[in-house]
Amino acid sequence: MKSKEELLKKLSDCVFEMEDEEVVDVVREYIECVYDPQEGMLGGLVDGMKRASELYEEGEYFVPELIVCSDAMYAGIEEFQKYLPESEHTSIGRVAIGVVEGDTHDIGKNLVRIMLETGGFDVYDLGRDVPVERFVDYVRENDVDILCMSSLMTTTMPGMGAVIERLKEEGLRDKVKIMVGGAPVSPAFAERIGADGYTKSAIEAVAFAKKIIVAA
Repeated sequence: MKSKEELLKKLSDCVFEMEDEEVVDVVREYIECVYDPQEGMLGGLVDGMKRASELYEEGEYFVPELIVCSDAMYAGIEEFQKYLPESEHTSIGRVAIGVVEGDTHDIGKNLVRIMLETGGFDVYDLGRDVPVERFVDYVRENDVDILCMSSLMTTTMPGMGAVIERLKEEGLRDKVKIMVGGAPVSPAFAERIGADGYTKSAIEAVAFAKKIIVAA
């Protein structure tokens, strides 16, 4: 029987190397060894996607490669979910996520959404190029714990601040915690616009979101 570490490495490699068919077999092998499915998703599949995202940021992987990597991760997650106890499907919090108006770059947003879902959150994806009022309307009309906004362009970053200002005007700001992220975003910018937090990666986003829920 292979060790858990060996199989986690294989799962990570399947995603990183875009093996969307082989990954299902590795998931089944991992499950047959009675290792923890949640750890397999986070320590294996998600780790592989993180490695791929790092190469994307360094300019060695491009959008097509990242898409195939995410397909492999999706395939693995779908297989893992067949073996999760029903209790593990219980939501630990409700999140709305979207890319601000004027920006159509959604790979990072999609990765964060997958990570949050894998981490136990109930996530509603507002999509990309989301107008200010769409964010505000969703918070007003739904029971949301966390609102996540992303931007990959400096020209659209102010949209995050605009959403927060509108939430204040509507008396909704205290209803929801706000997380922001994206390549040009920084902790200083997040603080300046009044967000509750900034995370650099999808992995950090899950950890921060759980911290917010526990503190609430």
